[in-house]
Amino acid sequence: MKRSPTGRSRERSTEAPGATPPVDVYLFPAVVGGGLGDIEEVLCAGRELARAGFRPYLFRERGRPLPRSVDGPWDWPPVERVSRLAPRAPAALTVAPSWGVSAAPSRPEPFGRGGVWEREARAVERAYGAASTLHVSLEEFARTWPAPRENRERWREGGVRSRDLPETLRRSRAAGEVDRFREEFRRFRAFDRPNVLHLYATLRPDPRFAREHPEAVQVGPLWPRRPVAARPGRRPARREWVWYASPASAEAVAPDVIAGLAAARPPRGLYVRTDRPWRLVRPAAGVEIAAGPSSPAAWRRRFEAAELRIVTGSRTLLEAMELGRPFLYFNGVLGSGARRRGHRPEKLAAWLDLARAAGVDPGLRRDLADFARGRRVRAVVANAAARADGWARFPRRLAPVGFRPGYEDAGRLVVAVARALAAAPTGAASVVGRVRAGTPL
Repeated sequence: MKRSPTGRSRERSTEAPGATPPVDVYLFPAVVGGGLGDIEEVLCAGRELARAGFRPYLFRERGRPLPRSVDGPWDWPPVERVSRLAPRAPAALTVAPSWGVSAAPSRPEPFGRGGVWEREARAVERAYGAASTLHVSLEEFARTWPAPRENRERWREGGVRSRDLPETLRRSRAAGEVDRFREEFRRFRAFDRPNVLHLYATLRPDPRFAREHPEAVQVGPLWPRRPVAARPGRRPARREWVWYASPASAEAVAPDVIAGLAAARPPRGLYVRTDRPWRLVRPAAGVEIAAGPSSPAAWRRRFEAAELRIVTGSRTLLEAMELGRPFLYFNGVLGSGARRRGHRPEKLAAWLDLARAAGVDPGLRRDLADFARGRRVRAVVANAAARADGWARFPRRLAPVGFRPGYEDAGRLVVAVARALAAAPTGAASVVGRVRAGTPL
């Protein structure tokens, strides 16, 4: 977004001059899980709404700085930054990452502190009325696990060895921890709020999660929908890999990545984009390390032109999937040696599940799974560079499966929700109820 000194977008709105907007849209970007993808996801939804003719606002009360990392070089939609509300439409739609964490009101109880957008969300409801305010909550991608699996995962990620897991889980269930997790999950996600629409984007819906949490709406991905430049007819003279290396543990596996690329014939260059400076691995011949913010346009050009992308989290994974070209996935590791284990593996696991069903080469699937756990890194890099063990047949597109019509694409569903609210400006809870029930809008 190109902003003036006042912080307002210089881009034109899609709204016709003098027209009354059907719904006022407010974007509440924030970091929830530690990754910057939470911010990009909200802005992605904002771009979808702007393309559909809605006018997004970035509302922050006067004197309150934006949440950390929000005021950065992001690919903003056409948005107007305001410090006071002046409703133009009869209804409002807000978009936040995990509304129960980022925008819910404070509660007088342990861990009851409100979110970083609490005051603004409350102000919107006061200005428009709760019946005319619909909050879209973008929940964590591919984290659609029922409570027993969530319980198992917290022990696994906490370092319990596989052989000890059965007894640990037995004791945990006997202590009531699974039931308690289920109850707390519902409470801290604010499933009791009738005007909050919780969207759980994933690649394949989980019926057990749906039965356990009927308020949670499973949808297909919120695709970046980036225009992709045509591929050049001739391969560039210098082959390059790009790596969005946001996990802190990326530096621990970097030497093997660099060694594998140096041994390839011809050798590959490596461009590393990291949120924090690397202290152990330094730039070298063929290796460029860029720490800190990056121009979205420049990064996108490099990402698209690369021979292979190493991605993390959900947003760059979806960008790679949308691009339809080879990638590796690394979301960080914990522990070392035999106790090394992947951090938050569900996103790649969801892709691997689709790949297995589509008959993707087992060697390629094994390489992706091992690399994500920080295992066989040099060998996997060698295979990918040589296009061996299935890499020559990397799947161009794996489509999400199992969604009912209208729920295959989170971006399009958000637009449909905004239009449904525009048609019934005092029916926010009714619109949410229809989406929860799977009723076409």
